[in-house]
Amino acid sequence: KAITANRNRPFFLYVAFNAPHTPLQALKSDYDALAGIEDHRLRVYGAMIRALDRGVGTIMESLRANGLDENTLVIFTSDNGGAHYVGLPDVNKPFRGWKATFFEGGIRVPMLVRWPARIAPGTVLGGAVGHVDIFATAAAAAGAELPRDRVVDGVDLLPFLTGVESGAPHQTLFWRSGGYWVLLDGRWKLQRAEHPDKVWLFDLENDPTEKTNLAETGPDVRDAMLAKLAQIDAEQAKPLWPSLLEGAIVIDRPLDTPAVPGEEYVYWSN
Repeated sequence: KAITANRNRPFFLYVAFNAPHTPLQALKSDYDALAGIEDHRLRVYGAMIRALDRGVGTIMESLRANGLDENTLVIFTSDNGGAHYVGLPDVNKPFRGWKATFFEGGIRVPMLVRWPARIAPGTVLGGAVGHVDIFATAAAAAGAELPRDRVVDGVDLLPFLTGVESGAPHQTLFWRSGGYWVLLDGRWKLQRAEHPDKVWLFDLENDPTEKTNLAETGPDVRDAMLAKLAQIDAEQAKPLWPSLLEGAIVIDRPLDTPAVPGEEYVYWSN
């Protein structure tokens, strides 16, 4: 209804599907359609994704029915990777970590962009981008000028997607949750945690699954990135409200499995 009502003028539509997410629940028809999946929990999860696909299809069909299919920018993405509390050990495979960690399993998510009138099918954008880029990209697509009285973290991805600009949109990307930070700088990724007091350094070009921590064997890169991380962190606005709790997230196993002596973990603020 929103698409049809606004078909004759520019509009912005944000749709946040609540699944796949806990509680794991699905229609019996979607569950029955996936009889080839033997594991019950994985089959329910797959059935939820099937329902998600159907919901996205409803949106795309409405765009086609209203003659908006060719000239509408559609972005499909996820806010985080699969969660450890879902209990599916391979949900983020081959990457380590989960939702609520800054390992690649937590932050490397799909971002699919479609705009047939402007972006050639099959275009692949090299280099990392972030959700902070959606604001600048959507503003550019709508012909809106960004405010000049404040810092806008994201960049307009359209010049990179249409071939006007080459290279990667970002040299660095930064995330923080309470006392847990990460800096992505080209091939290098540094994570720093207060609880436990630990630093991880990974070369994503040669170790995309973050198996080898180079924090002790690459001190020059580590210290340079720690300094850059501190500088970027100091430039951020103060949080408007405090976190209510911190929870330990084990990096390499689901929540419903036995603890392993010496296993790595982080604390996530919420």
